[in-house]
Amino acid sequence: MAWEWLTTSRAPDPGPGELESVRAEPARPTAREGELRITWVGHSTFLVQLRGLNLLTDPVWSSRVSPVSFLGPRRFVRAIPRLDELPPIHGVLLSHDHYDHLDRGTVQALDRRFGGALQWFTPLGYRDWFGRLGIRSVTELDWWEDAECAEGAFRIVATPARHWTRRTPWGTNRRLWCSWVVLPRDDREPSVYFAGDSGHAPCFSEVGDRLGPFDAALVPIGAYDPRWFMAASHMNPEEAVRTYLDLGGRGVLIPSHWGTFRLTFEPPLEPPARLRDAWSAAALPHGDLVIPRHGETITVSDPS
Repeated sequence: MAWEWLTTSRAPDPGPGELESVRAEPARPTAREGELRITWVGHSTFLVQLRGLNLLTDPVWSSRVSPVSFLGPRRFVRAIPRLDELPPIHGVLLSHDHYDHLDRGTVQALDRRFGGALQWFTPLGYRDWFGRLGIRSVTELDWWEDAECAEGAFRIVATPARHWTRRTPWGTNRRLWCSWVVLPRDDREPSVYFAGDSGHAPCFSEVGDRLGPFDAALVPIGAYDPRWFMAASHMNPEEAVRTYLDLGGRGVLIPSHWGTFRLTFEPPLEPPARLRDAWSAAALPHGDLVIPRHGETITVSDPS
């Protein structure tokens, strides 16, 4: 990014072993009744597993996030699990079109493996982009619109966020951005909120009032410095805790958008440390903050 040239000092990249990774343990083929499993692949990519439904969020498996394969931010930790290790995927929740969230190579790889059986849920303006790749199973939604999946067992709702879109210099905000809510028709099944990428905003209280609280909230905590530039589109860890409270303040908070790519100036290992401090300052239950390692599978809800 051009603004990176405004400074010559930044914290070093993480050293070997500073960012842990573990073997993923997803459910196969899907979670059991009442169970919710969430695997952090890295950055904003999660495998979310419910009964009869496996979802990916903002899937990125490439080693760099950039218009070209040889430049741009490089992964600190490889994506875990590998694409060929995934269980059957039924849907993808896409928050917006930035390269660290919408990765052409990953989209094509998922399409080759799952084809038309994979439903892509996007904000408005993405059908043509996917169409140029030969992908037709795209459901575009405006904020507060919803669609059914898993034969009607779950409702996918596009919800507001504070961000922006652009993949080319002339494409600013031609597509929409959003966060996502996954709601079960059966109250015994868990619900999930995926914030995508966003600055802190009043819309989170509205989401919480209308659809919350949630059993799990996946909320970004990184890419926040310099604050004068990033506050409008990226929340910091303290704002992530405020967002969790805005959403209803129940269930687990699982952070995203940190520790995988260097996008901004803050030290790469700083976000989770600040998050823990903010969580403690808010006197929230210790067990409701879960910071997974790369590849780690968290069992959020287990009926057994």
